[in-house]
Amino acid sequence: MCGIAGEIRFDGATASRADVRAITANMASRGPDGEGMWSNGWAALGHRRLSIIDLSQAGAQPMVRDDLALVFNGCIYNHRQLRTQLAAVHRFTSSSDTEIILAAYKQWGVEFAEHLVGMFAIVLVDTRRDRVILARDRLGIKPLYVSATNARLRFASTLPALLAGGDIDTSLDPIALHHFFSWHSIVPAPRTVLFGVRKLPPATVRVIDRSGRTVDRVYWHPSYERRDERSRWSDEDWLEAVHASLTTAVRRRLVSDVPVGVLLSGGLDSSLIVALLAEAGCESVPTFSIGFETGRGGEGDEFVYSDAIAHQFSTDHHRTRVADSDLAQALPSAIDAMTEPMGTQDVPAFYLLAQQVAEHVKVVQSGQGADEVFAGYAYHRDATTAAADPTADFHGAFADRDHTQMVELLEPGWVCEEDVSHALLQAHLTAPGAQTATDAVLRLDTHLLMPDDPVKRVDSMTMAFGVEARVPFLDHELVELMATCPPNLKTHDGGKGILKRLGRNLLPTEVIDRPKGYFPVPVLHHLAGPVLELVTETLTAPEARRRGVLRRAYVERLLREPNRHFTPVNGNMLWQIAVLELWLQRHGITA
Repeated sequence: MCGIAGEIRFDGATASRADVRAITANMASRGPDGEGMWSNGWAALGHRRLSIIDLSQAGAQPMVRDDLALVFNGCIYNHRQLRTQLAAVHRFTSSSDTEIILAAYKQWGVEFAEHLVGMFAIVLVDTRRDRVILARDRLGIKPLYVSATNARLRFASTLPALLAGGDIDTSLDPIALHHFFSWHSIVPAPRTVLFGVRKLPPATVRVIDRSGRTVDRVYWHPSYERRDERSRWSDEDWLEAVHASLTTAVRRRLVSDVPVGVLLSGGLDSSLIVALLAEAGCESVPTFSIGFETGRGGEGDEFVYSDAIAHQFSTDHHRTRVADSDLAQALPSAIDAMTEPMGTQDVPAFYLLAQQVAEHVKVVQSGQGADEVFAGYAYHRDATTAAADPTADFHGAFADRDHTQMVELLEPGWVCEEDVSHALLQAHLTAPGAQTATDAVLRLDTHLLMPDDPVKRVDSMTMAFGVEARVPFLDHELVELMATCPPNLKTHDGGKGILKRLGRNLLPTEVIDRPKGYFPVPVLHHLAGPVLELVTETLTAPEARRRGVLRRAYVERLLREPNRHFTPVNGNMLWQIAVLELWLQRHGITA
């Protein structure tokens, strides 16, 4: 929906409108339809608008009502229902979902977020109580980056935007680097690779008073245990419940005053979204697919599947094939659009796909989250077997490298003494509230790792072109339902069993029974030509040598053998380490 920014002072100084303006301007692509600013001395808010609900100026931000000022990124899908509920005691002057948040806060105080159905990052200044409220949606779909000192707090929808305001500690965080190189560039909240920038965790409301004192409250933590009232459900009962819940999720994400399309890969997840939209009576839905040249990195497109779905449901289908040379040329811009360095090969693919989508629609639905919620990965199925050490088994199946291999990768000053990534996994996998090992792994995947993996990738790349991506598989009520579902219903049939059963009622068989794959981008799998030249130039640049993070012997070995070393998800390890250095260089980070 937009980009939000601001500064809050705790030292009696006036918040810098100039710095907030610089931070906000850096996010112009996230909000090409307008901009706004508000300040009252100790607080200043900035906003870039992507107009989707209430396209008039009445929906502009920052929105001020009485003693409250608000900026908000995202969409509240139940805003009409809340308007009806609150209309008896609150007066509305717009049809926007933004105004509903202000009324919800007036009605329920800091518990307002529990009443919101949607994706959101919210910052609200309560001038009467001299406090600021930060809130993030339950699954972390919308980002919120913060930089705090004893004197002030700054926030933004992207990390590079905070850098544009200056006064940020850009030293690297060794623990974050350990996570980054362990889990194909995932750095879970609250950390980022920079010491001076943190993320508000998902499902969190943070209250900050004018002195800077902070209180966090986690407002949602679903149980991954069976529920007595569903103990007698048959497989058919579960199938009906999934169908109904996913249908509700897809229809909710049609709430918009502009057309809504679908990112259609031709896989089970995006195809189901199209099928359920057809069930809802939607006609000629805009759908979008992208493919790449076929090379030594493997097949470059999945058009045979997306074309079949587009034909069956008569969508308004758009497909684009990208030449290797065009992808190589787009890589620096895709790196610039990353809110954090992201080493998976599909990120530039989503960037180019979003560029195509932006020519047609402002809003799309996408299939991210289905694998995590419905157990689509092999390590979900592996967790069903008894194991002496579930944490070690998960890390062995998921991690790019173990702790001992960090010594080979990183210079001594950057190697953590303890295996901090293993410790974080263990803390989450052994926490109460998960009935089985599979439940614990699915909870870990959905609530710790996923917000900083597929969700972050898609939000970053689509918003780079002013396109809002909505993810029905992460509807919180669907996630709650599936958390209580017996694991065997999810893991059977090669994973996502119950979702495949639903698909067999709605989709062509070849879409359901196709081998599971990852977004194919051959030129980033097999590095050669201009891409390899960019990687080599980046890793041998003076900035990389001065930084002294990566062992030169390791870098040189990968450069000699650029297409020999791969992660468990078949990502090129040389590309992974190059992305980090390229992102740092392009954002002027030299320390």
